[in-house]
Amino acid sequence: MFPVARAAQSLVARGIQQTAVRRAHGKHEPTFHDKYGTMFLLGGATMFTAVWGYVLTTLKIEWGVSPVGRITPSEWRE
Repeated sequence: MFPVARAAQSLVARGIQQTAVRRAHGKHEPTFHDKYGTMFLLGGATMFTAVWGYVLTTLKIEWGVSPVGRITPSEWRE
């Protein structure tokens, strides 16, 4: 292995080791997402379902209705 490549590899490995040591010794305080992440996800899913449920049940939407046979073409005027 070339000396430059070996030096670069050792620097990368040392950086990874230092990061691992720093994370292992640091105190883990719960962040906002740790505390409230699941609650916000479930709340958002509930709101999404409630709003779309309301919209789809209050609008008079006819699903899958084909206009074939209902619409008759008017006579051509020349």
